[in-house]
Amino acid sequence: MVQRRSTLADVASEAGVSKAAVSRVINDAPGVSAQTREHVRRVIAELGYRPDPIARALASGHGDVVELVIVDDTSVFGTSPYYGRVTAGILQELTGSNSQLRVHVIDELGTAALLNRLAASVSLGVLLVNVPTTLAADFYRVCQRVVTIGPTVPGLPFVGCENPEGGYAAVQHLYETGRRRIAALHGPEGNSCAEGRRDGYRRAVRDFGLPEISATGKFRREAGYELTQRLLAEEPGIDAIFAGCDLMASGAMQALGNAGRRIPQDVAVVGFDDSVIAECANPPMSSVHQPVEQMAAAATRALINRQIAPHWRCVFPAQLQIRQSTAADQSQ
Repeated sequence: MVQRRSTLADVASEAGVSKAAVSRVINDAPGVSAQTREHVRRVIAELGYRPDPIARALASGHGDVVELVIVDDTSVFGTSPYYGRVTAGILQELTGSNSQLRVHVIDELGTAALLNRLAASVSLGVLLVNVPTTLAADFYRVCQRVVTIGPTVPGLPFVGCENPEGGYAAVQHLYETGRRRIAALHGPEGNSCAEGRRDGYRRAVRDFGLPEISATGKFRREAGYELTQRLLAEEPGIDAIFAGCDLMASGAMQALGNAGRRIPQDVAVVGFDDSVIAECANPPMSSVHQPVEQMAAAATRALINRQIAPHWRCVFPAQLQIRQSTAADQSQ
């Protein structure tokens, strides 16, 4: 559970002085006697108070802050087009304002402590990406200025795209181009976006009378590669792959190439995201487009305009972009 941290007002009350006096002590400003200064410092130490950098920025006129919290490896943040698009969407909305973006990339073990700090110092609001459901729920109980990318717990505001519809459209397209053994590389269990795409895939293969062939892993290129190798060994007759993200799809394409499978003649491939990876793949990859920049901008705009309320949501369509990786079967 998120714990309340001491505030400047707590220090002032405990020390029996004004908040202005505490602020002067913290900033080494004149106007406070040496005796009072020493007394306030003792109280600060006893309460474990830490001046909040956001509050100090606001006080100095440097503007409001949007906090972006991403639970993932820092190495992935630096190489994933998805996170770059999220950041670009936020900055697009903040351009020309006096507001700032602060990015936190952290592993799951450190997330609770980070959210504790943010709950006591939130400015414009917080955008959560990949934060586990229980931690997001705890945070929302003490801080309502928060939006997640993808749904998490009932009532918590979120932005997203039509993931099930996107997954369904991918399988339908593959079916219509003659594919009958369509495998899926699903994203991680517990990730709402991955689960939506999985649901769309499963509904489509049921509707078209196809076998369900799938594997699950992280949204990583390496996972796409390894899962495709496994599927080729277990199900050598697969003629199409739907991957839960473009990174997984790029790994799948690499594994197919190494196994001597031609794309799209032997195996067609569809990704999800429609990122730069899809456009630069060889051959160019069909992918379900999700407007990540628009999603992040919409969340930021809602935080800035104080539009966030329980059950607020903003859902964008997911549209399939067809490229050469899913051309009609040319195996003859």
